[in-house]
Amino acid sequence: MAGMIPVSDDEFDWEGDLPLRLPQKDLVIYEMHVRGFTKHDSSKVDFPGTYIGATEKLDYLKELGINCVELMPCQEFNEMEYFGHSTAMKGNKVNFWGYSTINYFSPMIRYSSAGMSNCGHDAINEFKTFVREAHKRGIEVLLDVVFNHTAEGNENGPILSFRGADNSTYYMLAPKGEFYNYSGCGNTFNCNHPVVRQFIVDCLRYWVVEMHVDGFRFDLASILTRSSRLWDSINVYGNPKDGDTLTTGSPLGTPPLIDMISNDPILRGVKLIAEAWDSGGLYQVGQFPHWAVWSEWNGQYRDIVRQFIKGTNGFSGAFAQCLCGSPNLYQAGGRKPWNSINFVCAHDGFTLADLVTYNNKCNLSNGEDNRDGENHNLSWNCGEEGECASITVRRLRKRQMRNFFLCLMVSQGVPMIYMGDEYGHSKGGNNNTYCHDNHLNYFRWDRKEDSSSDFYRFCHLMIKFRSECESLGLDDFPIGDRLQWHGHRHCAPDWSITSRFVAFSMTDKVMQEIYIAFNTSHLPVTVSLPERPGYIWEPLVDTSKPSPYDFLSDDLPDKPIAIKQYAGFLHSNLYPMLSYSSIILILRPDPESLL
Repeated sequence: MAGMIPVSDDEFDWEGDLPLRLPQKDLVIYEMHVRGFTKHDSSKVDFPGTYIGATEKLDYLKELGINCVELMPCQEFNEMEYFGHSTAMKGNKVNFWGYSTINYFSPMIRYSSAGMSNCGHDAINEFKTFVREAHKRGIEVLLDVVFNHTAEGNENGPILSFRGADNSTYYMLAPKGEFYNYSGCGNTFNCNHPVVRQFIVDCLRYWVVEMHVDGFRFDLASILTRSSRLWDSINVYGNPKDGDTLTTGSPLGTPPLIDMISNDPILRGVKLIAEAWDSGGLYQVGQFPHWAVWSEWNGQYRDIVRQFIKGTNGFSGAFAQCLCGSPNLYQAGGRKPWNSINFVCAHDGFTLADLVTYNNKCNLSNGEDNRDGENHNLSWNCGEEGECASITVRRLRKRQMRNFFLCLMVSQGVPMIYMGDEYGHSKGGNNNTYCHDNHLNYFRWDRKEDSSSDFYRFCHLMIKFRSECESLGLDDFPIGDRLQWHGHRHCAPDWSITSRFVAFSMTDKVMQEIYIAFNTSHLPVTVSLPERPGYIWEPLVDTSKPSPYDFLSDDLPDKPIAIKQYAGFLHSNLYPMLSYSSIILILRPDPESLL
């Protein structure tokens, strides 16, 4: 069975559930895989790897500070698409990620505790239960959807649905019947054909109205902006326009599908996030047609932050743009900082722990002779390749992980965390684990609870700090009346090509004022702080310190002693920073000035 037929289930009790409609600027997104989240034995849930299992762990996400989950594909897909025994991975190769949809209106049956019983209809109620319980905890649910291609492959692929119904309508075809392959997966959905785009809109409405999801992330969304096969203005708009015939797949300035979604009375009110590129070379980050409602996975943020944090010259100015919500990409088009979905790691690519552990991918276990996966990861192993490293290197790696996470939490825009990064999950250097239904893709609850959980503490406190700061989730781009840039000396930023230091201070309605600095040089530096008569800067975060002194939370028993160690520097408006470290200071009234 390719998936059950969706039916309206009047018996499901939504218990008064309504859309949360959280302001997007306040979101902290958690990208997660339903099966991988609880499949490991250490999850200790009743139904591991299911919607019900994930529901049991929602309180964990709430505790971490997450208020939005982005579910990797949950529409029915064929797990057996790549099935076969692989000696390299010592097991069977399967489609684990799910980016190959069969039935767009069906929740994945094998994520249901009931499985195929009741013709798979129980999966609908279990998915609804997950959404309802997430909403009770103030957590929105976004669905990762794949409309750029389907599971039917190229002209030699299987006939499952669309190819048998109307091949030339649903796919972009060359004159001799070959499939255009802008998706890199064999075919390209003919998204801007009138029939196809109506199908897509109907599907999205179903998941919003019937399943109560709060929005969507569109995989390889640039394909949704490409012209349909046999494109012409009569075919699309119903009226002729001279010179409007385009080559199949040409990018459109005002694609009809994006227009329909953006102006649909149901869909324009939900979160719409584009992965603004495709495998055919179309890259639209900052330029995706948006109608003032679309946001984007900011791939430029990822690349620039990775370069700057590892100490590459020439990125200080671009890094500052990232901290401000990438106004260079979004301001001119009338969008806001929260239209930038900021991320350092996602499901495809290195995890955060692997980003600081491996210079090179280790994908041999995929059975493709290490040819698959991204080759340019902008990673740095901190001096030694792999997990077996000296104590000095391991300490530096933890520091770099804290640097990345701090950067993500203090940047304007919407931060997105990948599942498991909060405890340092490793995939052994594999940056393309699409085919692994095993420990590589499973959340390790046992590791989250062991001694490595000091990083979890740091992440939890950083998310909490972001939520408490009025200045770190602004509705518009920060400007000079509240933002000051600094260098090693206050008010003297260094934007030269050799600069590896960026610092700024920002007024905050809750915290008074905060000072944040990044030193990505291999050399330590003593920085001079902005002078504020009657006040003193108090250290809150220093990523160079071991846990728990990396974050001086109020419940730390010896916090006053830790702060006092810096008294000599702070009373001179100075602070010593180690190499590859970042700090957050808070402005407090100076007790001595009150005497």
